Amino acid sequence: MFSISEEVGVGLVLWHPKGVAVRRIVRDFWEEEHLKNGYQLVCTPHIAKGELWKVSGHLDYYAQNMYLFEKEGESYVVKPMNCPFHIQIYKAKPRSYKDLPIRYAEWGTVYRYEPSGTLHGLLRVRGFTQDDAHIFCTAEQIDDEIVRLLDFAERILRKFGFKKYNVYLSTRDPKQPRRYMGSEEKWQIAQKALANALRKKSIAYREMQGEAVFYGPKIDINIVDASGREWQCSTIQFDFNLPKRFNVTYTSTDGGEHEALMIHRALLGAIERFFAIIIEHYKGNLPTWLASTQVRILPISDKQLPYAQAIHKKLQACGVRTEIDSSASTINYKIREAETRKIPYMAICGEREAKSKQLSIRRHEIGNIGTLTVKELVEKIRSESI
Repeated sequence: MFSISEEVGVGLVLWHPKGVAVRRIVRDFWEEEHLKNGYQLVCTPHIAKGELWKVSGHLDYYAQNMYLFEKEGESYVVKPMNCPFHIQIYKAKPRSYKDLPIRYAEWGTVYRYEPSGTLHGLLRVRGFTQDDAHIFCTAEQIDDEIVRLLDFAERILRKFGFKKYNVYLSTRDPKQPRRYMGSEEKWQIAQKALANALRKKSIAYREMQGEAVFYGPKIDINIVDASGREWQCSTIQFDFNLPKRFNVTYTSTDGGEHEALMIHRALLGAIERFFAIIIEHYKGNLPTWLASTQVRILPISDKQLPYAQAIHKKLQACGVRTEIDSSASTINYKIREAETRKIPYMAICGEREAKSKQLSIRRHEIGNIGTLTVKELVEKIRSESI
């Protein structure tokens, strides 16, 4: 599904066709769900002028993890984060309280220099894609937005088969207020909104006092996989830093300019890392809706190859991801190979099947499940995609 080549660079992932197929499935589902939930999809560049990152503060505090270069005397940065870009889209025109909340979402690829000793497969890389989103809203809208986010996160994670979570609320240390940006009032509003939403949803959580980053409190939703391992995944993070630095405002009912509240939000996190997590969770045996190949067609001999090709076209026309094993191997070898590849369904095409216009179907790890028509097989696969 993927590889990492030293000739390309460590920590930089090369996605192969089957890996891209799974990424596309995840992305299509992700985009459809975001559009249903009131998000606007955006797309931003991979580089930006150094001045943007000076304003954001990254050049002062994060330069050691950034890729910097110059062209024609102008400094540029390969983006380590998507936030400043989404802010620029927000600031492209004046905003009124009537426009809010505004929710921008992007599969944004970013690059961060990680020491070579910390790199680890897909779990820790230097180039990765975030399912990033930023919400701009008023203080009055915060409670509803946080509840919406928790509902949305739960729906998305459950779709991928994760049902158990550990939730953490990171708050500031009240004894060291100078460590944090933003007023006492804003911190209280934000922390209260996060805690209230968790209580409203009856979600048990552990408060981590003093664990908030300097620019705002956050909720972390750590999923627990089938082996009981905990993985940090979804994050809902307030930011009192960037709205002030970039003067992110809206016109209120009183006609005055007010600073908008900004929430960073990721549901899956880094796609590369999430990809590794779901492979571990399912032990490579991905559910039918996620599998890069849902059906492998196995003709018993070359005589059945034309029938297998016709079935292949019909399944593809119905949106089923399918491939043909046209090798000269025995049918038993073809079945073993499909089992090893963890392909959900095998459709065996012999002389009998070609005459009856049906297929003998095998299910991965189960075995023979009977004879089906193409229509029945399609319906069965679609039923597993709900």
